[in-house]
Amino acid sequence: MEKRSSFSGSIGFVLAAAGSAVGLGNIWRFPYLAAKDGGGLFLVIYIILALTFGFTLLMTEVSIGRKTKQSCLTAYGRLNKKWGFLGGLASVVPFIIMPYYCVIGGWVLKYALVFITGQGGAAAGDDFFTQFITGYAEPIVYNFAFLLMTAVVIFRGVNKGIEALSKVLMPILFVLIVGIAVYALTLTGSEESGGRTGLQGLGVYVIPNFEGVGVRDVLMTIMDAMGQLFYSISVAMGIMVTYGSYFKDEDNLIKSVNQIEIFDTVVAFLAGVMIIPAVYVFIGPEGLSNAGPGLVFVAMPKIFAQMGVAGNILGAVFFIMVLFAALTSCISIMEAICSGMIDKGMSRHKATVVEGIIALVLSTVVCLGYNVFYFEFKLPNGSVGQILDIMDYLSNNVLMPVLAIGTCILVGWILKPKTIIEEATKNGERFGRRGLYTVMIKFVAPVMLVILLLGSLGVY
Repeated sequence: MEKRSSFSGSIGFVLAAAGSAVGLGNIWRFPYLAAKDGGGLFLVIYIILALTFGFTLLMTEVSIGRKTKQSCLTAYGRLNKKWGFLGGLASVVPFIIMPYYCVIGGWVLKYALVFITGQGGAAAGDDFFTQFITGYAEPIVYNFAFLLMTAVVIFRGVNKGIEALSKVLMPILFVLIVGIAVYALTLTGSEESGGRTGLQGLGVYVIPNFEGVGVRDVLMTIMDAMGQLFYSISVAMGIMVTYGSYFKDEDNLIKSVNQIEIFDTVVAFLAGVMIIPAVYVFIGPEGLSNAGPGLVFVAMPKIFAQMGVAGNILGAVFFIMVLFAALTSCISIMEAICSGMIDKGMSRHKATVVEGIIALVLSTVVCLGYNVFYFEFKLPNGSVGQILDIMDYLSNNVLMPVLAIGTCILVGWILKPKTIIEEATKNGERFGRRGLYTVMIKFVAPVMLVILLLGSLGVY
């Protein structure tokens, strides 16, 4: 068995973990939810949840990883043999996510190249996105290219691959997001559109809107914010346990978890500053009702097209930024899978090749889900989707909440919270939210997760 690698220091760990957390969800879901749920009201609730709910789950998983020095597949069994099944569940989640994330990463790569080559205007066409994803060879080629980029990094290992790339991409990603966000605030619409400005769009985003807001609306906003945070910080998918296993014993775990929280929240906020003012200026308030691929691949290219030459340049920068975010997240997903194979005795190189081949086969099926294997399936949450949507629903809406609930029960009631607290403070660190952590992991978090799961299953 290969000797377990480790990050060179806390900076490498934080950037790698933040790279995992900062993904497509921050860019195409956070702005939409913030606009839908009263702007500043959503932001305040999200920040409160990040400091409580998010902190609890993130601290738990990173501590489990460092304590056991095992991937998600075997870590839970090291803590308690009877609960080892959680490790299998934790490995299934990234295994399901990996293929369809590569497909979406291929879409991002396609759009980045379109804008880089000066063809951004074509991407604004009404049928451009649909024609691309329903094609046969092209989506598969881009999917393979994105998967290959991911696999090369995993093949190179924790230090020369994941950490080295994160130290380069994450600062660049942050600078690009800040730059686009600042530019978005300077935008002004045409006279026909009423001369809407980016600053007015910022107001829509950050100023709480309580008009017609009742108790039920507040509760739904809390659920939206919790769901977004749950997916955003990369918990319940084996990633943070795996990355935690590479975290050195002598480094400050509490400080690093706090830094990941801050980085992810700041980037999510800036994604809203980057997108909401631009959509508000060029499309109007009605454009803020878009979420998911429709926002990134349909709405944003139309906005860039209205900016002339500057729009093509900005579009290239935007999609390069999205590509970096998608790549760092996909790397963490693949690492969670391969790390389990390594812990079972396989070499890193062999594990990367094996998982790469499996992911290529499954992602090709996902690509063909928009033509050869096309069908429509109504999901329990009321939405209608294809193969990609089913895999996304199963992993994100069902398995991840179940895994997180199991983790809360294991740590809160079987092992007791002191197991995590002792791991986090074994170098004498001060655990400022010790009492909060205990209450959250035992009572609040499991209840909130059950409510989230029931909502995903369409119970209410």
